[in-house]
Amino acid sequence: MRFSKISFIFLLGINFVFAQNNSLKIAKLKYNGGGDWYANKTALPNLISFCNKNLKTNIFPEEDIIEAGDKKIFQYPFIHMTGHGNVVFSDQETKNLRNYLLAGGFLHIDDNYGLNNFIRREMKKVFPEHEFVELPFSHPVYHQKYNFTKGLPKVHEHDNKPPQGFGIVHEGRLVCFFSYECDLGNGWEDQSMYNDPESVRQEALKMGANLIQFAFTSF
Repeated sequence: MRFSKISFIFLLGINFVFAQNNSLKIAKLKYNGGGDWYANKTALPNLISFCNKNLKTNIFPEEDIIEAGDKKIFQYPFIHMTGHGNVVFSDQETKNLRNYLLAGGFLHIDDNYGLNNFIRREMKKVFPEHEFVELPFSHPVYHQKYNFTKGLPKVHEHDNKPPQGFGIVHEGRLVCFFSYECDLGNGWEDQSMYNDPESVRQEALKMGANLIQFAFTSF
């Protein structure tokens, strides 16, 4: 399915930013607190390339960088967040991020190991009325172009735990997906970064494509 500029604007009440040739842009979230928000530098470009080839999307080849409190966040239908350490959202950033998600935006948080406690605390500020809930394997996010009948693929070992996908669901809509004990973004990186088997990388990229497709079509 090729997603057009017109269909995006019709489906979401936010103004997307388009690059050359009307290609849509997605972004990585820059946050305060000292955590390495900039990790996995090759991950999103590789995921974008995979989606443009296999989903026939028209996403600009490089991601933008956006801060949580920046009003321009409303220009992106998909925001990716990663890191290993501390995260702190100010009151203004909390409000801005909440408004973005309520307006139809989608946030993917990928625990690169060590993010869990911090992001749960900060997202509770964004949605005090909700908790992260583990999504059942039947959830549509696992069944877009690619079917993952057992949930998230396992990319890297952390604490000998199974991978888990958690979500914040607001008024029936999944607004935030948190991949935990999975290292999904590491699986999107260049193969030379971790020397993962290509089969593992492909599963990670397919699950990432599911997230993109879900974010682009579920409002």
